[in-house]
Amino acid sequence: MGIYLRGKTWWISYFVGGRQRFESSRSTKKRDARQLLDIRKGAAREGRLRLTKSKAPCFDDYTRSFLLTVQHPNTQKRYRSSVRNLTACFGNVKLSDITSDVIEHFKEERLEQGVRTATINRDLAVLRRMMKLAERKLLINESPFRDVDFLEERKQRRRPHILTFEEEDRVLAVAAPHIRALAVLILETGMRSRREGLSLLWTDVDFVHDLIRVRESKTQVGIPVKVNNDSGGKPNGIPERR
Repeated sequence: MGIYLRGKTWWISYFVGGRQRFESSRSTKKRDARQLLDIRKGAAREGRLRLTKSKAPCFDDYTRSFLLTVQHPNTQKRYRSSVRNLTACFGNVKLSDITSDVIEHFKEERLEQGVRTATINRDLAVLRRMMKLAERKLLINESPFRDVDFLEERKQRRRPHILTFEEEDRVLAVAAPHIRALAVLILETGMRSRREGLSLLWTDVDFVHDLIRVRESKTQVGIPVKVNNDSGGKPNGIPERR
């Protein structure tokens, strides 16, 4: 094991499973290479250092295979948005070249663009999952997120506005009939989005037991929702507000 200079960058060499490995410290300072070598030596002694299966794939290629592991279409759509943001910053670098410093640069660049911290953190969460999976598959030595912190969101977090009964009455008074029906449905059942209401079929509504089964949810079998049905069990009725 040792350290050596290649150009202006310090490199380290060490043995894992009887095989010699070479790794760049990505630093022009010898002490950084020495510190990295000590970390690798400690990990090797404890059996935490594993050999990668092959050369790390390029980021663009890996994102395509990663998105295929995301089963829920809504989650996959959300992840694709983050992948686009990450790719715009990283380009098509090797997965192993995405270090904690590179991620910090991504955070700084997005903040300079005026992007909200919550949005940046969502992108970081996707990247963290990607790197964790890559580490598990032995595509990289370890995830760089061991040295990365998420941004503080509380200062920019907007407090939600909860409608008063008076505001709700004004909204429903001017809403078109189909919008009013959807609004009452969501308000009275506590559904989380219009998607949950618009995806319902009449077979999802149980007038006998006053239940609605939400099919378009992230759970495996949907969520039964209890409703107050004062419409007399008529199929075209809307539960009245109390």
